[in-house]
Amino acid sequence: MSLSNPSSERRLMHRRAIDVQVFARKDGLYDVDAALTDIKTVDMAVAGGQRLAGEPIHAMLLRLVVDAQTNIVEAGSQTSWMPYPGACDQHGDAYAALVGLNLMRGFRLGVKDRLAGTKGCTHLTEMCQLLPSAVIQAFAGIVLDTQEGSGSGQAPFQLDRCHALRSDGSTVKTHYPRWFRNGEAPTAAPAALPASISSS
Repeated sequence: MSLSNPSSERRLMHRRAIDVQVFARKDGLYDVDAALTDIKTVDMAVAGGQRLAGEPIHAMLLRLVVDAQTNIVEAGSQTSWMPYPGACDQHGDAYAALVGLNLMRGFRLGVKDRLAGTKGCTHLTEMCQLLPSAVIQAFAGIVLDTQEGSGSGQAPFQLDRCHALRSDGSTVKTHYPRWFRNGEAPTAAPAALPASISSS
C-alpha cells in the first residue's frame, strides 16, 4: 500500500463521522438513514454558546425512503446540534425536494439542481453524494443479483465500474467467468441504472 506513516507527532483536532444505514421495511420499501456528526477535541465558542470538547458542533440526520428500483418516495431531515440554533435548522422541508429522484439515474445532478447553495444545508447536501453507492452496497446480493445479472442477459451491475472488476481482468475471469472478455475492455460506460434490480 502507498499510504505513508505520519512523519511528525500529531494531535486530533476534529472528527467528522458519517454513518449510513439501510433498513428493509415490512411494506417492501427501504429506509436510508444518513447521519453526520462533527466533534471538536477542544472547547469552542459558537453562536449558540460554548461547545465543550466532545460535544457535537453538528449532528444531522437525513432519511430517504426508496423502492427496489432506487426511486426516492419520501425524504426529510433533522438537525439536533448546530452552530447557529434557530438558523441552521430553518430550511423547512427542503430535503423533500429529493422525492422523485432516482439514486442511480442523475441523482447527484438532481441534488445540485434542487438543493445547492442557499436552498439547503451544505453538510446534508454534500452527504447526499455518498448515498447511491451506500444503497447499492446494501442491495447487492439481496435486491440486486451480483452473480448472474438480469434475466435479460445483462452482466451483473458492478462489472466495469472499477479497476478491480474490469471485464477483461483477472478478477472477472476468476469470479465471473461467464462475463470475462479476453482483451476487450468496455467501449462505453455501463448503464447508470443496474438492469438487474429486482421488482420485489
